[in-house]
Amino acid sequence: MNKIKLVPSLLIFAEIAKNLSFTKAARHLSMSKSAVSQQLKKLESDIGQQLITRTTRGMSLTEAGVKLLKRSELLGDQVELAFQEISASKSMPTGRFAITIPHSFEQNIAIPALAQLCQEFPGIQPDLQVTDHTKDLANDNLDVAVYGGVLKDSDYRALPIGSANEVVCASPIYIARTGSIDSLEVLKRSKWVLTPWQKNPMILYKDNQLLGKETIPISVAASSNTLSAAVELVKAHMGIGLFPEFILQKSFAAGKLVRVNPNYQGKQWPFYFVHRFKKEKPIHISRCYELIKFYFNRVVNQ
Repeated sequence: MNKIKLVPSLLIFAEIAKNLSFTKAARHLSMSKSAVSQQLKKLESDIGQQLITRTTRGMSLTEAGVKLLKRSELLGDQVELAFQEISASKSMPTGRFAITIPHSFEQNIAIPALAQLCQEFPGIQPDLQVTDHTKDLANDNLDVAVYGGVLKDSDYRALPIGSANEVVCASPIYIARTGSIDSLEVLKRSKWVLTPWQKNPMILYKDNQLLGKETIPISVAASSNTLSAAVELVKAHMGIGLFPEFILQKSFAAGKLVRVNPNYQGKQWPFYFVHRFKKEKPIHISRCYELIKFYFNRVVNQ
């Protein structure tokens, strides 16, 4: 006989034996009283021994029933423990958590978000990859990616984080050298520092982006493969730059950079939190999204 098939009956027997009542066992197991009784009869028949003596005054365990109850109670405890561990592992994830973000999210968004995430889920080990180049979740073995701009079609799930404008900026020393940058013609004559996603000619939008756009040829002073380095080149008076406004706030406040020609700006960039879980997301993935979105909106709305 395949003893594994007896496991459900053993668990039901343990419930009957602990309560010495079919009614209480049935209630606890959400079964009918007759179904519980039939399971006990089947178990006694399969093992060839009586386990419970039933009389008009109640029921009691036979010697075989006492021995089996001890084993069955342990079995029930193991089943409960297994599901408790599954539930705990779902609420308290562990192991590598790989996320890629653009440089603009590094200091004031991703770092505080991941610090908070690790306080809530101390078992996870963030693997943070900072790049302004697109990575593929599957090919690069990533759990999550933060992307800016238009998303390519894929089977991944994308959750909106928010959007941010690009503004033109320069250092006060650069402006002192070249003069006020207050017109489209001056923008065309200026030296530019380019990020990885920007090209010559440069596309600028007038005012609130609803009044049209201008495509202008520019003179390139320098370019960088990272946004952070491009910003530092502008701080070093190499030229003017077009960067997301939210990463410039500290530089504006410190007087290291100033916004120039506010009549023109870059595109409005949407940002997305992308993951590859098709059904319910693990709890730490959902929480990471909430934290990234919170810190992004706090920085943008400062």
